[in-house]
Amino acid sequence: MKFIPTEIPEVILVEPDVFGDSRGFFLESYHEEKYREGGISGPFVQDNHSRSVKGVLRGLHAQVKRPQGKLVRVLQGAVFDVAVDIRRGSPTFGKWVGAELTGENHKQLWVPPGFAHGFLTLSESADFAYKCTNFYYPEDEVGILWSDPAIGIDWGALEPSLSEKDAVYPTLVGADAGLPVYEGTSL
Repeated sequence: MKFIPTEIPEVILVEPDVFGDSRGFFLESYHEEKYREGGISGPFVQDNHSRSVKGVLRGLHAQVKRPQGKLVRVLQGAVFDVAVDIRRGSPTFGKWVGAELTGENHKQLWVPPGFAHGFLTLSESADFAYKCTNFYYPEDEVGILWSDPAIGIDWGALEPSLSEKDAVYPTLVGADAGLPVYEGTSL
């Protein structure tokens, strides 16, 4: 199993060991000790599963007072998955990293607390699963506009299908006052 830091070191790409033959495959999708050693610690308290059709973009979402870390993966299909650092005062504030996660490559992405998360469905449909380090609290959710030019995420050529709320979230600058603060920063 490989734990690969991205351009934002707290965001980690996980490449599990996959054992396969003509009958199928086996992999460990989570192993507490191995993940802790790889820089991903829980505890995880909630598992979620969503299905989206091609072109659906979900995000960018985060929680502020009760932030969630998310260990995300695709069970079937393909998505372009993105994590954006929204921690005020962070040296990587406003930076993003993305990875293609598929049911074929079995990769996972660790999106730490304090990061906004979103994904775009690339295949005809995709089943997306994720473990969370905190429960979902709708009243604590914040969102950042998926197309914020200051962040500059390259979502590719697909014209996304958005929920009403995802389409009208503020830009990062517009949401700044309500965002989490980077540890060690006095803002």
